[in-house]
Amino acid sequence: MIIMPVGIYLYEIDESFGPNVLAEYYLVQENKVSNDTLKEFEEKHIQKEFLNTIYWKEDLRYYSSKINASSIERDNLFLGFVLKQDEDLVTSKSILENIAEKVVEGFSEDKAKLEAILRKEFESIFTLMEKLKEPAMIKETINNKTKKMLDDGNLQEARELIDLGEDIPEKLSEEIKMAEELLKNKFYKKAKRNFLKAAELADIIQENDIVSFLINKAEQVGKLPDLIKEHESLMKDVESTTEELKNNKLHLYHELIRPIESLINISNSFEQHELTSKLTELLNCFKRADQLAKELFSLDAKLNEKIINL
Repeated sequence: MIIMPVGIYLYEIDESFGPNVLAEYYLVQENKVSNDTLKEFEEKHIQKEFLNTIYWKEDLRYYSSKINASSIERDNLFLGFVLKQDEDLVTSKSILENIAEKVVEGFSEDKAKLEAILRKEFESIFTLMEKLKEPAMIKETINNKTKKMLDDGNLQEARELIDLGEDIPEKLSEEIKMAEELLKNKFYKKAKRNFLKAAELADIIQENDIVSFLINKAEQVGKLPDLIKEHESLMKDVESTTEELKNNKLHLYHELIRPIESLINISNSFEQHELTSKLTELLNCFKRADQLAKELFSLDAKLNEKIINL
């Protein structure tokens, strides 16, 4: 489950001017999100109303998700990760949800302040992942908390946390391992329940970042069964439409573009890289066929007009 993105970016999509980066942070500047990529995101988020989408570039994936920023009355904010191809996307989405909450809480028109938030949260990802893997790190955090409580004179609260710190970190680690194993074996509903149980344990020992992450991950995992159903439905629609294409109904190429794009987003969610590549090639072919069909219809109309005027 250890993941490490190589970049993060926050941007808005203005109705008049399009996408505009508000803040960003990268381990390597060469991985910076490009204007072309942002334009791709704009089309998917605005025109096609996708809440999240992915753009592939060589060995990297650029993931973008719409932020729920109603509390600051913003409906045009988007947060994205630059990911290596082998990164776990479900975990990445869950972490991004965590960071999105922090961005909204500390939102500012000051670019430097926004970039400070992104950098801090980005750098905290490794610590979060290590905590989830190593119970000893959580115990160390608990020890630091109890020392502060004792210094502040909160003796009873400190004793309670010390007692909880004896066995809860181990239980938390085991619960997460079980959830991950269930997820790996596609028992999505059970995996969701175990992630939520783990979140309850993390809440007991006041590990708020872990709580938020696990709840977000449970929600992401809980969406997977519906995505499977949607995938099956879209595949049936595509197969039915392609059958009709055999009757030279060339206008149907246009109708296939949207479902193929949806299938690409779903296949990304399940880390189906080979299927995603095939669907992307198919999408490019459909777009080209759609363009040729439009040109043919236009030429046909002109030919008919010329024949009438003979």
